[in-house]
Amino acid sequence: MSTPAYPSVSASQNAASLAWPAALALAAAMGIGRFAFTPVWPLMAEEGGLSLTQGGWMASANYIGYLLGALAAVAWPVRRLRGRLAVSLLAVALLTLAMPLFHSVAAWSALRLAAGYASASAFICVVAWRPVPPGDPREVGAAAVTYAGVGAGIALTGLACLALMAGNVRADGMWLTLGTITLALSAIAWPGLNRHAAPVTRSAAAAAPARLPSSISRLALHYGVFGIGYIIPATFLPAMAKEIIPDPAIFGWAWPLFGLAAAVSCLLVPRLARGRDEKAVWQGAQALMALGMVTVAVWHHIAAVIVASLLVGGTFMVITQAGMLTARRAAKASAARAAAVMTAAFAAGQILGPLLASWAEHWGAGLPQVLGAGAAMLALSAWRLGKITTDDSSAGHNAIGPQGRTH
Repeated sequence: MSTPAYPSVSASQNAASLAWPAALALAAAMGIGRFAFTPVWPLMAEEGGLSLTQGGWMASANYIGYLLGALAAVAWPVRRLRGRLAVSLLAVALLTLAMPLFHSVAAWSALRLAAGYASASAFICVVAWRPVPPGDPREVGAAAVTYAGVGAGIALTGLACLALMAGNVRADGMWLTLGTITLALSAIAWPGLNRHAAPVTRSAAAAAPARLPSSISRLALHYGVFGIGYIIPATFLPAMAKEIIPDPAIFGWAWPLFGLAAAVSCLLVPRLARGRDEKAVWQGAQALMALGMVTVAVWHHIAAVIVASLLVGGTFMVITQAGMLTARRAAKASAARAAAVMTAAFAAGQILGPLLASWAEHWGAGLPQVLGAGAAMLALSAWRLGKITTDDSSAGHNAIGPQGRTH
């Protein structure tokens, strides 16, 4: 039995004031750079007569770009953090604004690939930026606010698209609006990102052994399954809501609810999961995600879409943080290498998920069948996670903080 990963913590009241610039940067880089395609896709498909297969290719292009951006940061470490962050956020905005200039799947895919690359670069810079030193009692609260920015950006993107749909704005207008929002969020966050705590010591990383424990490969396999399972509803849930109720005033709420649940979960889980083992939190959250997916797969109703949005949106950031912490503890001094393996597995799963959806459509399956299969895969993975034994008896376990990578 491992040491609880979620001890009782007393977050400082000024954690939000310290971390809000990083949260806004993640809202722009991730909420728009990574996830803007999801709420805009239903209108793009309707206006352009696009198929699920074409949507899958565009979604996968963004995930490939994200993987390439992460690998580039490994090959060429960030030396001028603020300069790299500025270029990355500006690139996300410009690439979003460029979407209406083209009207072909190939061009859109290229733009989404580049946006994925830029969002990965921005995310890595935000992770490296620390409003407080490691071990500071405000660190956990600041981390929660920082990562809540991802869900807040998703919710903001969804609400903006909902308002634009109500005004009969076309997909091109949505992309222009989202690009403008990216510029605005980045400009507001930029002055606050001047603060930077002392860098983390790299002595532990330098002493890391060459080999990883065998449990890491098994954990990475399940983390990759999570990537496959979650990305399908994360990409196509609004489209399914539109199939059930064509009224954008109703189906358009699916994505804002998804993002809101993600933001709130980041803030609540450190409190709700006090004293619990991180792998058990991962298992429980993944089982809830599977429940949300199977609900919308078997019940063709807007209420089921709402349940799925809350359960999937409210668990994907929880699984991300708990999964990375599980691997980091198992790897001990090789935590950096373990994080790289887990990240690669997740990225591969994100790429594979939409491609599997496209392949399933080619053979006559619809979104309900794809979601049902994904739910079964997630549930099986959650059960098998309990069979993995990790040796994490070393001391010094901390709650999830900014060093726990998310995606």
